[in-house]
Amino acid sequence: MHKPWEGRFREKTEEFVEEFTQSVSFDSRLAEEDIIQNLAHIKTLLKAGILTEQEALLLEKHLLDILQDIKEGRFAFRKELEDVHMNIEAELIKRVGEIGGKLHTGRSRNDQVATDERLYIKKAIKECVSLLKNLRRELIRLAENSVDIIVPAYTHLQRAQPIRLSHYFLAYREMFLSDEQRLMNAYRLVDASPLGSGAVAGVDFPIDRFFTAQELGFRSLVRNSIYATADRDYVLDTLYACAVIGMHLSRLSEDLILWSTQEFGFVELPDRLCTGSSIMPQKKNPDVLELIRGKAGRLYGNLMSLLTLLKGLPTAYNRDLQEDKEPLFDSLDTIKACIKAMSLVLEGLSVRADRTTPPFGDFMSATDLANYLVMKGIPFREAHRVVGNLVAYVISQGKSLADLSIKELKDFSPLFEEDVFELLDPRIVADRRKTYGGTSKQEILRQIEIAKREEGL
Repeated sequence: MHKPWEGRFREKTEEFVEEFTQSVSFDSRLAEEDIIQNLAHIKTLLKAGILTEQEALLLEKHLLDILQDIKEGRFAFRKELEDVHMNIEAELIKRVGEIGGKLHTGRSRNDQVATDERLYIKKAIKECVSLLKNLRRELIRLAENSVDIIVPAYTHLQRAQPIRLSHYFLAYREMFLSDEQRLMNAYRLVDASPLGSGAVAGVDFPIDRFFTAQELGFRSLVRNSIYATADRDYVLDTLYACAVIGMHLSRLSEDLILWSTQEFGFVELPDRLCTGSSIMPQKKNPDVLELIRGKAGRLYGNLMSLLTLLKGLPTAYNRDLQEDKEPLFDSLDTIKACIKAMSLVLEGLSVRADRTTPPFGDFMSATDLANYLVMKGIPFREAHRVVGNLVAYVISQGKSLADLSIKELKDFSPLFEEDVFELLDPRIVADRRKTYGGTSKQEILRQIEIAKREEGL
């Protein structure tokens, strides 16, 4: 099989160079997109009078046959043909003869690969959005089932204030909702057709790029032919969105790993998603969550890899851009697997309410004690100092706030009255947070209803 570009050369390509420069070992996954693009290009060439109707029908038929062979695993990709485009084109020429060579009229592999990638990313983003929706629905289910469970909220990994567990799950639901918006921003930017830009300068055939874009389902065109073939910002946008989702999944994983330890014991992970130790019989290891946490670094690495690749790259197409595909494919595969894995974990998660509820009189009521004094007329900074001294005293006595008498409290401020003891109940403390987005039961129930409407539940 002759290479389409070999006319200029007088030496046969080294076998090592063929292996080193080939991309079909990984870009073959663009085969379906490449054939979809070819079918649209045939219609464009027919419209331009470059193909006859009979030629167009013949090419379409055999391209669909090739696609079927690829889907059923009967197609043998050859590395000496470099990439997915040349493999498909070579097979088409083999089946229909010289007419197959007309298909590349008015097109370069530069605008061809950019089109394939954009089609692939659009489809992958839709899959990710669907997976995120399922994940958010699991979080809403957990929030509905844990409205009456109080847990400590942590800042600096120290107990801060009591919240309803629902509030925590709804926080992650918001994060993953933002992730969907981030993906859709990437989708809007990728949803433009570069086809018809040629290698760099445009095409000298009467190609109707608007017609081609419509056939391929693109919302708009990439307007500049240099930008169309040199740009990989749309890949960066996708990798960035994947990296942020991975970061959120990693943080959720870390929380659940901590909460499932014997020291915390807030949650129980499903046995079917954990593994054991080859030496310690008692172990139940949260391997799925640990791997989700670990794969976030991989997603970051893919983003940094492409940013580094593009830095200082001369404008217009360079073969370096071939290196964008493996990070792209890996990030999309990885993030889809991680979202699925986290959905499974949440589906089987059990909350241990007996271990989560903070005790009456826990120091997490300290802010409310200070606010109590503020309501009595003391400036907040003075109230903060008074309650800080009170906490230091309680710690020195080996007590809890619940152990204090009203006399002891009045020693720190005469404004304390018997009603202050209500503020030592973590449920009351949580329910005092009635502001929009707060952790009171009334607000949590309202936020759950909003979330259910938004997710179509």
